[in-house]
Amino acid sequence: MTVPHTGEDVGADPRRWWALVVIALAQLMVVLDATIVNIALPSAQSDLHISDGDRQWVVTAYTLAFGGLLLLGGRIADLVGRKRTFVIGLIGFAAASALGGAATGSAMLFGARALQGAFAALLAPSALSLLTTTFTDPKERGKAFGIYGALAGSGSAIGFIAGGLLTEYLDWRWCLYVNIPIAVLAVAGAFALLHDRPGRPGARLDVPGAVLGCGGLVAIVYGFSEAQPRGWTDPLVLGLFAAGIALLVAFVWWQARAHQPLLPLHIVKDRNRAGCFLTMGLAVIGLFGLFLFLTYYLQGVLGYSPVKAGLSFLPLTAAIIVGSTQISARLMNRLAPRMLMVPGMVLASAGMVLLTRLEVGSSYASHLLPAMLLMGLGMGLTFMPVFATATAGVAPHDAGVTSATVNTAQQVGGSIGTALLNTIATTSSAAYITAHLRHPSRKESVTQEGIVHGYTVAIWWAAGIMLLAALIAGLMVTVRAPRHAPAQHSVPESVP
Repeated sequence: MTVPHTGEDVGADPRRWWALVVIALAQLMVVLDATIVNIALPSAQSDLHISDGDRQWVVTAYTLAFGGLLLLGGRIADLVGRKRTFVIGLIGFAAASALGGAATGSAMLFGARALQGAFAALLAPSALSLLTTTFTDPKERGKAFGIYGALAGSGSAIGFIAGGLLTEYLDWRWCLYVNIPIAVLAVAGAFALLHDRPGRPGARLDVPGAVLGCGGLVAIVYGFSEAQPRGWTDPLVLGLFAAGIALLVAFVWWQARAHQPLLPLHIVKDRNRAGCFLTMGLAVIGLFGLFLFLTYYLQGVLGYSPVKAGLSFLPLTAAIIVGSTQISARLMNRLAPRMLMVPGMVLASAGMVLLTRLEVGSSYASHLLPAMLLMGLGMGLTFMPVFATATAGVAPHDAGVTSATVNTAQQVGGSIGTALLNTIATTSSAAYITAHLRHPSRKESVTQEGIVHGYTVAIWWAAGIMLLAALIAGLMVTVRAPRHAPAQHSVPESVP
């Protein structure tokens, strides 16, 4: 990877751009693993005799462990060293992938996916904090975060493409085995290229904070995952939400009093970081909803094969990469972050609105492609300034936990989005079918129409959530472009 000289510090690591390749490779593996098994799910379900009620756990076991343990993983990275945590995360992720690929039953597969999520919770925050501490020059930081943001935004779509190819031409198990060679390369690169100051061996881990914070997040994400099959008023769902909120309130109370808190409250009290965390969470709610509905629409309604369905996401991936590396990265040092984030979310919302016109026989070229391009460009404009702004100016000992908070917003947003929008779609579909099914001869066509109607209703909600993200970014992220800040600082100054 060759990057033009930008007049950076002569003391900068000359191999830092190769270090970025290693970090990006690990991050890509973590992000795409949230979706790579989606297209393979029907094959895995049939092979391992998984029931329809239990099949969601192939995805949910991963996102639950990942989202729930990220804050703990971020603090571990700060305490024992980011490079060491990064390598442990890679090795554990590869081992869990091998276990899942060799699964002989549903319980073994679910357990392996949960282990993958736990090691991803170590890997993701250490990767982002290594990036933050490796690139300190504002110009280089913009380029590095442009590449990282492109991977964070497009990794899920790449997962669909890879999942389709591996499932159709090899076997669903390769959707898990493929992580092993990637992890081996990343571990070798980490030992050769990554550098990090040692951790703080004398520091203590905030165990009560870990139990309260992780428990609260797991309860809420679990509640959303159960809301779809059980309904929003089910006692278990309501109990999980109540328990999750109570645990998170207790977590905040404890963090204000702990000597060495798991999440120092000054990180989330900062207006700009809080705005970035909220923007990320809301943006991903819409994005994961899009992935869910388009996957089922392409395969279930249009009759696409796994490969064709996976490749259909390619324009979305390309648009995210262009928006992040060619637009956001070039403008980041000239414009305030919200001048990228707000138009990005508005563009993404416009793409969602186009998708509300979907019908049973809609054309890919005229209906899906324009919406995907708008969504991709919007996400590309948004992700990079969110990552860069949220992690700018953090003290080195808080870099890991700050990075983990960004990733937590992304994973929890994705889990909530899948459950929330899927429940809206299912309810709307059932109501439509009940209202329109008057003749048994039309059962199949009315069912298809009802399914698509449910998708469009949920997509309207997703479009509204995207606009809410734009509003929050515009009101809360009040930093100026880096050029307005003093030369010795890479942190943008606040707008009064």
